[in-house]
Amino acid sequence: MQPPAQRRRLEPDERRSEILAVARRLFGRSTYSGVSVSEIAQAAGVARGLVNHYFGGKRELYLEVVRRMLVVPPSVAENLPRTTVEERLSICVDRWLDVVERNREMWLSAIGSEAIGQDSDVEQIMLEVDESATDHILQAAMMSDVVEGREKLRGMVRAYGSMLKAASREWLVRGALSRADLHVMLTSSVLHILQTVFPAVREEP
Repeated sequence: MQPPAQRRRLEPDERRSEILAVARRLFGRSTYSGVSVSEIAQAAGVARGLVNHYFGGKRELYLEVVRRMLVVPPSVAENLPRTTVEERLSICVDRWLDVVERNREMWLSAIGSEAIGQDSDVEQIMLEVDESATDHILQAAMMSDVVEGREKLRGMVRAYGSMLKAASREWLVRGALSRADLHVMLTSSVLHILQTVFPAVREEP
């Protein structure tokens, strides 16, 4: 049990963000069932009722943590240099790996199947995350305006996102791949999908 954090006066948005940060850390170290609202409140230095006030309960708080962890930050695809598609995608992959590495435990918890079982809200979050990540990749590849074969293109990128999650386990859990290995694999794979596989599929009769 962690010692309670010293209580400080914060604005509502700051307090909410602090509770989320604490919850992310605790859920990352344990499982959904292994963390209580009381433990989160104590570590954040707030009353349990305040956690429920901001989030409604443990399940809602966990879902918000999962959403924030899985959603690819806009910064990953922002302010990219005017250079080749390969270089732009390489930068995006590197930034994404930074995010995952900084939040290793929570990332693994969020993509794990044991979190809170089959849940329609978790499934909805996953769908939203996949669409958001697809938008970022197409933006980096300068293919956001593709019209012909658009749904096939997005489907391929979403499938790449599933591979990306599996690959992260090979890096963080099994140690079969290094970060450098993953960077090469993910950059080369998405380039192949966008520049070779998609044109071939789009041209099929």
